Amino acid sequence: MLTIYSDDHHLHHGRCELIDGKLMPCFEMPSRADHVLQRVKDRELGPVQAPRDYGRGPIERIHSNDYLNFFQGAWQRWAEMGNSEDMMPFTWPARTLRAIKPQTLLGELGYYSFDGGAPITAGTWQAAYSAAQVALTAQAEMQAGAYSAFALCRPPGHHAASDVMGGYCYLNNAAIAAQAFLDSGKQRVAILDVDYHHGNGTQAIFYERSDVLFASIHGHPEFEFPFFLGYADETGEGAGEGFNVNYPLASGSAWDVWSAALEQSCQRIDDYAADIIVVSLGVDTFKNDPISQFKLDSPDYLAMGKRIAALGKPTLFVMEGGYAVEEIGINAVNVLEGFESAL
Repeated sequence: MLTIYSDDHHLHHGRCELIDGKLMPCFEMPSRADHVLQRVKDRELGPVQAPRDYGRGPIERIHSNDYLNFFQGAWQRWAEMGNSEDMMPFTWPARTLRAIKPQTLLGELGYYSFDGGAPITAGTWQAAYSAAQVALTAQAEMQAGAYSAFALCRPPGHHAASDVMGGYCYLNNAAIAAQAFLDSGKQRVAILDVDYHHGNGTQAIFYERSDVLFASIHGHPEFEFPFFLGYADETGEGAGEGFNVNYPLASGSAWDVWSAALEQSCQRIDDYAADIIVVSLGVDTFKNDPISQFKLDSPDYLAMGKRIAALGKPTLFVMEGGYAVEEIGINAVNVLEGFESAL
């Protein structure tokens, strides 16, 4: 399997995030992708290729120009104010406030954020931009005939909506790739999100559309981030009614429960008759993940890959979460090896 990877991800390394009421060192760190890349090489999964640059155009198919302009220029504006620490929002337009875009930098940052878990550093834009190019290059390789590919994206993307960042995510790599498939002539794309946390950004982007089926297996939002999206009754709106499927699971769920939800997801994808599958590949479902509550073990990821392969569809894997850094490479590559072994 071809892997697309960019060293630019090292340009983004936030000093801290706001979590559990404390400013803590970021769980989302460069070594995550480094471990996955090393495992890809150790297991001789296949060639590793740098991304090509497709420009901002394909990203603009998912994200608003206003948001992209803010994100791309935010650090320079911050630095010109004499700042060198990470940019982090401290005010959000909650229910009693108006969703009006302010004219000051920190006001705009709150407007375009939904949490304190996506710090902007000097290299964040370039890292996120390159991650999107990683996904687009993998998509293009599949459009040219590859049956599968692995986009080793960092930072991750599935929490980013069209004009909102958060949850370590800035640009929605899986959504950008899915749209690129559609723009290249595919009619129906299924996105299967197996990350522990609900892909609220991906859901929001495609919620009123029928050309993308979104299926997500995740920790129940009654107790787990992002809390305000990911319930089972969220099934799409308008043209998208019936094309959004959520499987929120209880804390402590292990493979027996999780795999049953995977089976239901795969049945729904099979019924949808997708041309292409995009997998938002988070492995924070692992039993030792420091910020997650599921109990999957490393061999389970081999079985996961095999079940996805049984759908018999070309499949693009896009890296998302996973914060048990020592095991992230084993678990991510197990999915890919399980997939390939079943072909």
